[in-house]
Amino acid sequence: MAESGEALGTVPEHERILQEIESTDTACVGPTLRSVYDDQPNSHKKFMEKLDACIRNHDKEIEKMCNFHHQGFVDAITELLKVRTDAEKLKVQVTDTNRRFQDAGKEMIVQTEDIIRCRIQQRNITTVVEKLQLCLPVLEMYSKLKEQMSAKRYYSALKTMEQLENVYFPRVSQYRFCQLMIENLPKLREDIKEISMSDLKDFLESIRKHSDKIGETAMKQAQQQKAFSIALQKQNNVKFGKNMYINHDRITEEKREIILRHILEEEDENEEEVLTVQDLVDFSPVYRCLHIYSVLGDEETFENYYRKQRKKQARLVLQPQSSMHETVDGYRRYFTQIVGFFVVEDHILHVTQGLVTRAYTDELWNMALSKIIAVLRAHSSYCTDPDLVLELKNLIVIFADTLQGYGFPVNRLFDLLFEIRDQYNETLLKKWAGVFRDIFEEDNYSPIPIVSEEEYKIVTSKFPFQDPDLEKSFPKKFPMSQSVPHIYIQVKEFIYASLKFSESLHRSSTEIDDMLRKSTNLLLTRTLNSCLLNLIRKPHIGLTELVQIIINTTHLEQACKYLEDFITNITNISQETVHTTRLYGLSTFKDARHAAEGEIYTKLNQKIDEFVQLADYDWTMSEPDGRASGYLMDLINFLRSIFQVFTHLPGKVAQTACMSACQHLSTTLMQMLLDSELKQISMGAVQQFNLDVIQCELFASSEPVPGFQGDTLQLAFIDLRQLLDLFMVWDWSTYLADYGQPASKYLRVNPNTALTLLEKMKDTSKKNNIFAQFRKNDRDKQKLIETVVKQLRNLVNGMSQHT
Repeated sequence: MAESGEALGTVPEHERILQEIESTDTACVGPTLRSVYDDQPNSHKKFMEKLDACIRNHDKEIEKMCNFHHQGFVDAITELLKVRTDAEKLKVQVTDTNRRFQDAGKEMIVQTEDIIRCRIQQRNITTVVEKLQLCLPVLEMYSKLKEQMSAKRYYSALKTMEQLENVYFPRVSQYRFCQLMIENLPKLREDIKEISMSDLKDFLESIRKHSDKIGETAMKQAQQQKAFSIALQKQNNVKFGKNMYINHDRITEEKREIILRHILEEEDENEEEVLTVQDLVDFSPVYRCLHIYSVLGDEETFENYYRKQRKKQARLVLQPQSSMHETVDGYRRYFTQIVGFFVVEDHILHVTQGLVTRAYTDELWNMALSKIIAVLRAHSSYCTDPDLVLELKNLIVIFADTLQGYGFPVNRLFDLLFEIRDQYNETLLKKWAGVFRDIFEEDNYSPIPIVSEEEYKIVTSKFPFQDPDLEKSFPKKFPMSQSVPHIYIQVKEFIYASLKFSESLHRSSTEIDDMLRKSTNLLLTRTLNSCLLNLIRKPHIGLTELVQIIINTTHLEQACKYLEDFITNITNISQETVHTTRLYGLSTFKDARHAAEGEIYTKLNQKIDEFVQLADYDWTMSEPDGRASGYLMDLINFLRSIFQVFTHLPGKVAQTACMSACQHLSTTLMQMLLDSELKQISMGAVQQFNLDVIQCELFASSEPVPGFQGDTLQLAFIDLRQLLDLFMVWDWSTYLADYGQPASKYLRVNPNTALTLLEKMKDTSKKNNIFAQFRKNDRDKQKLIETVVKQLRNLVNGMSQHT
């Protein structure tokens, strides 16, 4: 029962499987069949049985179907057999028609192929034209680039490269020629950089060579502008301009108008010839190079290179030639090169943006200014010619004015000019020292003779001298010698020369006045005073010349007030101004007079010594000659003649000289008596010496120089007189008794002096009276001398112990 139940269960399953096999695609049969084998063990056999039964059923159905349609199939075959003959005919006709069509279409095929080929060519041509139209602008721009490179239009070439890279190359980047062009552009850019840099180097070399011409033109224009401004100031009667001098004469209004007109005419004539820095230098290489490096994005490299090279050139320009100080052309060339350098830099500063900056030019100028000042300070120190120093000053002023016009600070240059002014004054002082020496050498040291009024006016036109007595009658003589007006004129010339340096220094009239007075004081106190002192000390200058020198200095001292008026007229600064410097003429000429007076005293004493050296005393004579010695009379005659010359001197000078001469003569005579080499002296020699002293006293009492009161001059010989009176009278008791008393008759006799002379007389007495000692009077005298000598020695020793 169980088996029959299972069998009944499997039959529907097999039918389902068979239905799936019949209804599904053959690709899905596998799983269905696998389920047959996966089921119960005997299910396969049963399925095969069921499958055979199904096949048999289908065969029966097919047989039924064939039987049903067999007659129709037979009929169809019969009809096909009937139409076979028609089909063969049709085939023959179709074959013939096809052949005839094939023959007729061969020519059409050829023409069609030609048309196709033409159409393809036309399409290709259209494509090529389109591509060429796309490439042609690129090629044209590249050709344009080559033309610009050939024409050296590098900035335009760089712009063309930018267009090629940004606009044209992207359109045709797929072509190989475009890649070659793209690869060539960096090389072209490098070539442009190298070429532009080469042009810049040529430009830098060119401006280095032409900087002196540029500077010369700029300085000339600045000088013309300054001359024009000065002319306008003169035209407008500027206060300071009214007092300027040309050729030492005041410029009249008429002359100033003529000068201004002349300057204006010159300005009109030169107006068309005014050159600028652009006219002298082609700056296009700088502009091109700057633009090129800006386009290339390498502007900083160009700026650094330009500034570095210009700094090197600045150092070369600032390096002076070793012989620059010898001529003014050396200084002018130095200044023009520097001006040319900075004029170019100023132009570059204003026409380019960023290539140079104001800070850069200021730094460069400060560096250059320090070097310039050091160079000028060093080289100007070698200048010994005041004319060269003055020309250097004018060049520095023009140099400073020129660069100041371009905005460069130049205050330090004007400070340097004050240093150079001191040096200029030193060179002037040296030059005028030579001038004064020549004047003194050529002077005859005699009063200036005049024989007519014309000669009087000539002298007074040179020197401010006023004496109504000289104007009344001729011939007469000026008290001073020829050197006085010459020195006065040269002092004025010195003031003019000093004024020349003070011009154009942008200083006030007060400052100029102060500078003139100070330099004039230096001339008087140092140069003229030194020349006078050297002159006074010269051996060949005698007493007559010294007297004339004193007279000359007196008149020069009086003329100092006229020199002050002269400076006032030049600067228009009143002497009553609080800060006005005074001229030191009084102290200058007073020192010279004192030196001359001292030299007079010295030379007069030397002359006295020369006469005294001619003395030839016989110190052992027994009796005097009865008259004064010849040398002394000659000396007195000389003194009388020389003191007559002293009448032109101030009274005190002549009196002092006379008193000094008498005192020196007295001292010399005293020294002669007390000379250590003189061992013995007789009473006869003392008497002869007394005669000479009497002549000296007579000379003193004759008043050789007026102005002495009473016997003042005779007091110069008082020491000698009292000493000789003591020995002549032999009044030793009175001398010893009254010694030290104010009312003593022999107050001026020193015990030492008396003892020395007495010992010399004692030795002579012993020698001459060696056999007279047996006479009573001689013995008494000898004892008296010994007694006096002993008392004098005690007196001298007592004085020494007391001291």
